This record gives sequence, structure tokens and C-alpha cells, in this order.
Amino acid sequence: MTDTLSRPLRLNAVSYPAAIPGVALPAYDRDKVTVGVVHFGPGAFHRAHQAFYFDQLLATDPRWGICAVSLKSPGVRDALQPQDGLYTLAQLDAETTFRVVGSILEVLVAPEDPPSVFARLAAPATRMVTLTVTEKGYCLTGDGKLDTAHPDIIHDLAHPRLPISAVGYVVEGLRRRHQVGLPPYAVVACDNLADNGWRLKAAVVAFAEAIDPPLAAWIEAEGRFPRTMVDSITPATDDALRARVETATGLNDAWPIQREAFTQWVVEDVLGDGAPDLASVGVTLTDDVRGFERAKLRLLNGVHSTIAYAGLLKGHETVFEAISDPALARIAEDLMVHDIIPTLTAPRGLDLAAYAQAILGRFRNPEIRHLLSQIAWDGSQKLPFRILGTVADALAAGRPVDRLALPLAAWMHFVRRRAAEGEKIVDPLADRLVETAAACTGDAEADVARFLKLEPVFSRDLAGNAVFVAALEKAYAALA
Repeated sequence: MTDTLSRPLRLNAVSYPAAIPGVALPAYDRDKVTVGVVHFGPGAFHRAHQAFYFDQLLATDPRWGICAVSLKSPGVRDALQPQDGLYTLAQLDAETTFRVVGSILEVLVAPEDPPSVFARLAAPATRMVTLTVTEKGYCLTGDGKLDTAHPDIIHDLAHPRLPISAVGYVVEGLRRRHQVGLPPYAVVACDNLADNGWRLKAAVVAFAEAIDPPLAAWIEAEGRFPRTMVDSITPATDDALRARVETATGLNDAWPIQREAFTQWVVEDVLGDGAPDLASVGVTLTDDVRGFERAKLRLLNGVHSTIAYAGLLKGHETVFEAISDPALARIAEDLMVHDIIPTLTAPRGLDLAAYAQAILGRFRNPEIRHLLSQIAWDGSQKLPFRILGTVADALAAGRPVDRLALPLAAWMHFVRRRAAEGEKIVDPLADRLVETAAACTGDAEADVARFLKLEPVFSRDLAGNAVFVAALEKAYAALA
């Protein structure tokens, strides 16, 4: 559909039915949809992920439309308001598909209109609050507790009726519901933070305890804060995507979203009565979120780091290029099948072998340009969780760790090379890494010993394990 100047019309509630055939459109009457979800943090990931699941659910249950709340920037509101909340989701695969998502009914900017946010939180129809505010948005200390020294929390404890933090808004909404006898909404954190629901509940209860102890007791007893795991690569929106979406749909979209075709949402099965039927649209409800997290951490993230460091050493730039290298592809698959899966206990509903193959398929997606250099950042923080836990379990079981030593040795060479070339090392231990690399001579035994002294990375038990050290020295020498 075009105007008199032959320019595509702006995507909105009137124009979207005229999208080019083949574009998936909302399979429901948006006029009959009501708000049942308040979401804090309507960035790209939410619109590519949770909003996509609710968009599917609305085809059978119109009670789960979304009120999206931005805690700071009006950017999303300004882009989507003229579009009646509609936007295009491009699902990137060997064949890219396009879908107009209609689950977001309104976008509020909290600093501009707190009363409207409170009204939504206190509405009887609101049964769920979801969040994608990044890890720092929860205002937690390093050990996962509410950071009462955080400027936003200091403000909110002094002015609890006019909060600025996500925790403050969640508590004020619950206070208003408690005041009029409404049940609490379920609070679903969707950021990659271990035990995210439990940590958020503890922070919310601690905040409430400081201002209203009976409210805190009610939240502690009645509140539902499931742990979750989310996964889907969501590249940033750029002008190339806007142009591609316009060509594919025939409509102008100010802020389309793109992600890989693969998407995963795992939710602890504690939502209770009256919850949306998320399982009907592909969400995994489980009593073992940690099992899914561990599988993702070791199979996806661990192998990501492996091909990142090994791929960079071989001159590759992206995950797709690295996994297209037959030698690296073979290492990645063997690592998964023979080294990582034996250390995992599959949670109910997860086929580890199929999951591993799905991950390899994601790596081979030519539409996703995932830079190895970005994955390589912060290795000193990532490797203990992504690789070294698997190493420890393999050693305890008496299994070989030769392949598992490869990504660690590749990381050491990566650090050496970056330091020698004077390139910045993005890592919390950057200064120590540069110092360690500067002392390296290329001798495997001596160089590995230097890196093993980095106790934030390698535990004393691992650094003193002769089997592990021998495997690491062998891998280091081979990669040299």
C-alpha cells in the first residue's frame, strides 16, 4: 500500500492488513485484546522474545495483551505509538520470514506518566509483570542482594510512592493491590541472571520490609517469582534491516526487530491458577530451570567460547565462518557429544543430543553475523563457568580432558597475541593478563604455569591437577 507519492505507508492498525502476501499478520482481532501483562524494559529482546510468545497466545486467549513500560527513554514509545504498537519481526534463517507483532497495546514512559503505570499495575486484569531490564537494572549487590547504596534504591526508599527503579515500581504496584484486596501479580524476570526470580523476590521483599513490613510478609507468602531462562540471538536494528523490512512488507516500520529463528523460554512451573497457557505456544514449564541453564551454559556458551578463541587463532571473524571450517566444526561437535553431555543430567523435556545439534545449526545460520571478537571478551569471567566446571566434572569422573583443554589453551594464545600486538584486552583482569602475557616465551610448560597462577580463573585444585596441567600444556604446544 502506498500514498500518492508512491512511498510506503507507515505500519499501523489501518495499514497492516495490506502487507505484501507472505507476511504473517496477527491471527486475532486486536480490538478484543485486553492488557494482562505489564512489561518493564521494552527493548529489542523483549519485542523479539516475550512479546512474540504472547502474540501467538492472543490467537486463543485475548486477555494477555502487553502494556510496555520504559523506565527511562521515550524512544520505543515514540517509534511505536504512531504504529499503534505494531512492529515487524524478521526471523533470520536460511529463509528469512517476516511477522507483524500486535501484542503490545500501549507503551508508557514511566518518568513522564507514573499514574498510568500504577493504574496498569493495580488493575484487576493485570496478572503478570515481566522484566528485561538487564542485570544492572535489578540494583543488586555482587552477592545478589538488594543494593541499598544504589542511587535509585536510595531515592525509592525515601520516595516509595514515586519510584524510579524496577524494584520500586514492582513493590508500589503490589502495595496498591494489597491495599484493595487484589492478589499479587506473578513477577517474571527474563534477564540472564542465575536464579533470577529468586533474587528478584528477595530484593522486592527486602525493599518492602524497609517501608512496610506487613506488605513484605504478604509478598513473601503470596508472591510468585519464577526463575526463567531465555535464549535467542537478537542483532541490533539498523537501516539495512529497515530497508529490508520495507521491501518485504511494503510498509514503513520505524523500529523493526530481527532475531534468529531459534528461540527458547524456560519458566519455573510455579505460576499457579489463572496464569497464561504459555506451554501452548512453546514455552517450557519446568521444575528444573537450573538444569536448562547448565545445559545452555556448557553446550551453547562453552562451545561458543571454544570456536571464538580457536577461530580467531585461525583468522576467522564470525561464528558462521568458524563453524564452516571443517576442523573447528569437528572439534565443536566432538566436544559436545563426548565431553560436555556426559557431565549433564538432562532436565525433563530436554533432549541433550537434539539440543546440541540445534546449537550447531544456529552457529551455521548465515544470516547471523556474530563476531568472535565479542564472544572473546571477558574470558577470565566466562571460562570458569563455561568450560572449567565441565573440566572439574570430567576429572572427577576419570574422563580425559584433552579436548576441553583446547579452548583454554586457545584463550591463552589469544591473550598473548593481543598483548604482543598492543591491542586492547576487554576483560576485568586486563592488566594482569597483559602482565602475564608479557612474561610468556612460547614454552608450553612455563607459559601455562604463568596463566594457572591467575586464581580468579583457575582454582588451586585445578592448577595442581597433574592430568589437567598435562592436557593444557599439550594443547598449548599444539596451538603454538
